[in-house]
Amino acid sequence: MTDAGPWPTGIKLKRKERVLEVAFEDGTAFRLPAELLRVESPSAEVQGHGASQKKTVPGKANVAIEALEPVGNYAVRIVFDDGHDTGLYTWETLYRLGRDSGKLWTDYLTALEREGLSRE
Repeated sequence: MTDAGPWPTGIKLKRKERVLEVAFEDGTAFRLPAELLRVESPSAEVQGHGASQKKTVPGKANVAIEALEPVGNYAVRIVFDDGHDTGLYTWETLYRLGRDSGKLWTDYLTALEREGLSRE
C-alpha cells in the first residue's frame, strides 16, 4: 500500500461468476461477489448520509456487473444490471470490502432476516 492507501495492481471482472477480482500491491487479493458490491455500494442511495441511515438492499442474489468505468486514477464506477451505477468504489473502499467481506456479509444476512427481507 502507498502512503495514500491501498493501490491496485489488477482488476478483473469475471462475468460468469459474478465476481470482481482485485489484487493490491501489498500482495492481498480479493474476490468480491457482485451481490456484496451492490448491497454495500458507497452511494448515498445505499449508505444514506450517516451510519444510521444505511439501507438494507434486498433481492440482489442474482445481480450482475455490466461494466466497470475508471474514474481518474483513484476509483471505479460499477454499473450493475439492475440499473444501479452511482457511488464510486475507491481503491480504499474495494480494499475494505475485501478485507471485511466476512463480517459485512454476516451483517447483511442478519439485517435481511431482522427486516423480513430476502436475497431473492
